Amino acid sequence: MTMYKTAEFYIGILLVLGITAMAYTLSLLPLLSFIGPLAIAISISILYRNIFQYPEKFRSGIQFSSKIILRLAIILYGIRLNIKMIVDEGLPLLFRAALVVLFTIFMMFMIGKILGVDQKLLLLLASGTGICGAAAIGAVSSILDSDEEDTALAIGMIACLGTIFALVAPLIATITDMTPDVYGQWVGLSLHEIAQALLAGSSFGNESLTPAILSKLSRVLLLFPVTILLVMILSFSNNKSKKKASFPYFILGFIAVSIIGTICLHNNWMTFSFQGRVAQVATFLLTAAMAALGMSVDLKKMRKDSLKPIFTLLLTSIALSLFVWFIL
Repeated sequence: MTMYKTAEFYIGILLVLGITAMAYTLSLLPLLSFIGPLAIAISISILYRNIFQYPEKFRSGIQFSSKIILRLAIILYGIRLNIKMIVDEGLPLLFRAALVVLFTIFMMFMIGKILGVDQKLLLLLASGTGICGAAAIGAVSSILDSDEEDTALAIGMIACLGTIFALVAPLIATITDMTPDVYGQWVGLSLHEIAQALLAGSSFGNESLTPAILSKLSRVLLLFPVTILLVMILSFSNNKSKKKASFPYFILGFIAVSIIGTICLHNNWMTFSFQGRVAQVATFLLTAAMAALGMSVDLKKMRKDSLKPIFTLLLTSIALSLFVWFIL
């Protein structure tokens, strides 16, 4: 409790919030608007850390941001998940979403094992690619007790690569003559972040945006069962060593917020405008957490260790895009 009484703790949080504000400002620029504040924030903090070194005096505030603020962001992230919309679409949508998650995990581990990538990092990349980007990585990292550097590395790679895929997707759709509905499902089931699915899905208007949102939300819904399953698997595998995987209880908050939001929207107790504002707060907090996580990335070490996981992520993402195309 003493760390909350120190000036350094609050200065650390202010440093993180300053980087977050800078990222949002830069994201207003024409070219950087496609990248988004999340990727910009993590890039700025990585540069800061490698130019000025890690600000040890403010470690308590930075770590608070990378852990507590991240968990709060994931809880509020649940406001994006309208469970009724997914239920109305029926089991086929959830079935395809489940296939996407299973295929992503299989491909990530198959390619990663060949290239010799660390299993914890592969799980982070698989969850981010298969479910919902940074939010999923944050949830899974707490179960695995991953290093902040690995968490930041996974989030940074997915944010950058996913943005590239989102920008290329409309061109591929035009060349292959996809219908707007099929295109929307394709980007919703294959792109990493919600923001990336929205960016790509809006390319052909509401006809492509609506299926993109529904398809992406069906994957977000799987965050809860996947985390429970992961805890059970890790607890069983660690049974002999008597080391149990920690359950990310904040995921219950994520589900609670999504249920409350769905009920309130359905009964007109909450407007879509208010839902949007809560989602913006969640994104801001998630961006702040990214700014904190970026502080742990040492580019000298990353140059040696990042090529194989980046290549694994690239091949898995390409394979996932082709797989979704095939099952639609």
